[in-house]
Amino acid sequence: MGVQQKKIAVHDLEVGMFVSDLDRPWHQTPFPIQGFYIRSQSDVRALVSHCKWVMVDVAESRQSAELTKEAGIPFRRASSSRTNGREELQLAPLSIREPVTYPAATTLKKEIKASRRLLADAEKALKETFASAQSGQMPDLRPAAEVARKMVASVARQPDALLWLSRTRQYDDYIYRHAINTAVWALVCGRQLGLNEGLLNHLGTGCLLSQVGKTELPKDLLMREHQLGPEEYAEYRSYVTRGVKLLEHAGLSRAVMSVVQGHRERHNGSGFPQGIRGNRIPLLAKVAGIAEFFESMTAPRDDQQPLTPAKAVSLLYDMRNIEFQEDLVEAFIQAIGIYPTGSLVELSDGQRGVVVSHSPERRLWPRVMVMQGPDCQPLKTARIIDLAKFNQSRPASEAVTVRDCLPHGTEGLDPALYDVTGGESRWSLNSLINR
Repeated sequence: MGVQQKKIAVHDLEVGMFVSDLDRPWHQTPFPIQGFYIRSQSDVRALVSHCKWVMVDVAESRQSAELTKEAGIPFRRASSSRTNGREELQLAPLSIREPVTYPAATTLKKEIKASRRLLADAEKALKETFASAQSGQMPDLRPAAEVARKMVASVARQPDALLWLSRTRQYDDYIYRHAINTAVWALVCGRQLGLNEGLLNHLGTGCLLSQVGKTELPKDLLMREHQLGPEEYAEYRSYVTRGVKLLEHAGLSRAVMSVVQGHRERHNGSGFPQGIRGNRIPLLAKVAGIAEFFESMTAPRDDQQPLTPAKAVSLLYDMRNIEFQEDLVEAFIQAIGIYPTGSLVELSDGQRGVVVSHSPERRLWPRVMVMQGPDCQPLKTARIIDLAKFNQSRPASEAVTVRDCLPHGTEGLDPALYDVTGGESRWSLNSLINR
């Protein structure tokens, strides 16, 4: 059985069809990434408001019409290459009770200034918490909880600021960086989902504490976590249950503990420590799991080659309904963009820089702080290019787009050397005074 594309009017779309292409560029629509299943009439209405016709994937067979009619799902993408033999699990569409909308209440520049010390405070709180746990004492979790509350407030006001700061900050230890950045990714996703501030506080605190069990593992084991044999990997996996045991009498809420215990569980049951699946995994743990996975791919230990954020987004999308629930994957991508804040990019005209922010309506055209010219030489003064505004009145042949996403740490591209100054569209070189 193969798959072919069929052109169909949007008014003829039905639930279960897989939309593989549109009658206009994807970046001109609010859909999170190219290709998606229609799961409800709201998806149909969204397509009707943007398109006249779309392309859908149609299963081919010797008895195509009869077979697909009997199967009940006539339109779907061939999944053999995507699943690679792994089980795929589809659930009913996710429904958030009384979702909250968080309008941007401040500018990126102001929020970066207001939150500049926040991640340093987070690292300090984790150091003290982990040191207490390692020495067998009951850790004081109030500093970590207070940091999580401040992180939630910052993300609610302006989601790009902490992403920028987390991508440009230097950390003393990988575990702290991993826990803090996981919390930032998770909070940005939770904001997109409309989780209220109470749930976001539980989510942020749980992510910050999710790695505490690793304090009981040998340092050599942690340094080789991607190169472990079966017995070593079994010991490595124990960090989750160790963390739960360390925190079980600390007075944390069930929601926070669900994140610590469930952030390595997977949608199809392939995770650990319990191997639970689907709706048995708490929602906050599912969000934390996506965030932890994305951080592991884009910022692994120093001896591992990181994926570019764009490649990590693509990999995550391929895992929808396999390791991660589709609704949450789409929400995560909508929240962070195809090129997340802090991503190093090369533009189609050869200039290089870093993504400052993105718009859900123009996911492929972010705002970029250009640090190098087409000759790869550093600019005396960096400048902002808002690709959406720049390309708005230009023909496609003259548009400037993102040609490639570059690995974090690409030589000559250090966003930490630059700081917000003056007007909204001007950035200047900072001589490390504030580092």
